[in-house]
Amino acid sequence: ENERLLRQMLKTENSVVIQSGEGMAALWGALKSCLAPGDRLLAVSNGPFGRGFGEMGEGLGMEVRIIEAPDGEFPDVEEIRREAIAFRPHMITAVHCETPSGLLNPVTPLGEIAREADALLCVDYVASAGGADVRTDEWGIDLGLLGSQKVLSLLPDLSITAVSSRAWRAAERVNYQGYEALLPWKDGMKNRYLPYTHNWHAMSALKLGLEHLLEEGLEASFARHEKVAKYCRERLAAMGVKIYPQKEELSSPTVTAALVPKGWTWEKLDGALRERGMGVGGSYGPLAGKVFRIGHMGSQADMELVKKAMDILEEVLG
Repeated sequence: ENERLLRQMLKTENSVVIQSGEGMAALWGALKSCLAPGDRLLAVSNGPFGRGFGEMGEGLGMEVRIIEAPDGEFPDVEEIRREAIAFRPHMITAVHCETPSGLLNPVTPLGEIAREADALLCVDYVASAGGADVRTDEWGIDLGLLGSQKVLSLLPDLSITAVSSRAWRAAERVNYQGYEALLPWKDGMKNRYLPYTHNWHAMSALKLGLEHLLEEGLEASFARHEKVAKYCRERLAAMGVKIYPQKEELSSPTVTAALVPKGWTWEKLDGALRERGMGVGGSYGPLAGKVFRIGHMGSQADMELVKKAMDILEEVLG
């Protein structure tokens, strides 16, 4: 039943694997299952998680190239196409929502590029699916990666992977058999023979979370997230806080990133907000100490909650 509901959420007819472990387990499982040491991986990156795909591949002994754009931008699509044709990767990786910088990346053209290069397309939509439109099949995504803890507002107990027939063929070629392996799940649920005892409490919670989301309706959920995100950005701008990224079309509906205001350090701002009972996120890598983030996904995509948060921030900034 969970697989059926996830197919609706992710807009796919592909099989969906649900494993114990949080979202990062899905990333490791996809790479280890569908790539062997020496295989070629092309990572499309404009942030820590996009870059992280490449670093994970290097750690697993793969030949890796990373197409990098500055945080706040997306790599040039034609540059990606040229690199894919020249490099002939076995897999292209990308992140839909790059949470450290509040970016919602346009992964749509990557499916066409992956087909031209005869590569698998692996997309991390952990922080977007359910709060932003995700069209797994239409976009040509072979491995769609999800966790239970973001828009579904559950505990970080489950990793979820939508797997295409092309990806299953790659998994059969590689034949990886570790804990995060996808292959044992290919027929495991059908045969009721699982590689380990599942987290059935989390599976029950997942069913409830999916039912709540689909009862609301995907389009209604997208609209709710977009409305709250727009309000958040408008309030920040009215306070003189600069939004990051500056391109409105790249701003995520599930998380808003902003530059730490002049006269403040991240540590000072974080402490002042915590004193008033409000927690926000810092950032990573080159944005550490420069950017702070306000999450508004799932149950937190609530106008009253975000309004209260903005009121507290406005009070703190004076």
